[in-house]
Amino acid sequence: MPQMRLSEAAMFLGVSDDTVRRWVDSGALDAQTDDAGRKVVDGHAVALLARDQARAVTDPSSVGRSARNRFVGLVTNITMDTVMAQVELQCGPFRVVSLMSSEAVRELELELGSVAVAVVKSTSVIVETP
Repeated sequence: MPQMRLSEAAMFLGVSDDTVRRWVDSGALDAQTDDAGRKVVDGHAVALLARDQARAVTDPSSVGRSARNRFVGLVTNITMDTVMAQVELQCGPFRVVSLMSSEAVRELELELGSVAVAVVKSTSVIVETP
């Protein structure tokens, strides 16, 4: 299993290094010592903890959909001309960008700071590694 330093785990978990140290001290996260004498944690354990700690914003709509990838966020930018628009949402730590018609932006009454839900249904998802 891949191992990571406590500071890396903190980055992926969205918490401080001190919080990860407290979790290690309390036994909530197991740590080992690497060859250089630094504390490290198992990458898989960090991934599971990140999944358990994740809190999605409640979807404000009550519409049923087949798409499972739904990201609730706030509109942070709108670039619009007479035909097309680019709408940016900040959904938790993720930036989601959508291209749509300018007419759709007006019909949805999207404006900076408004709540919106990005619904993604895709036949291909690309996974990369660092």
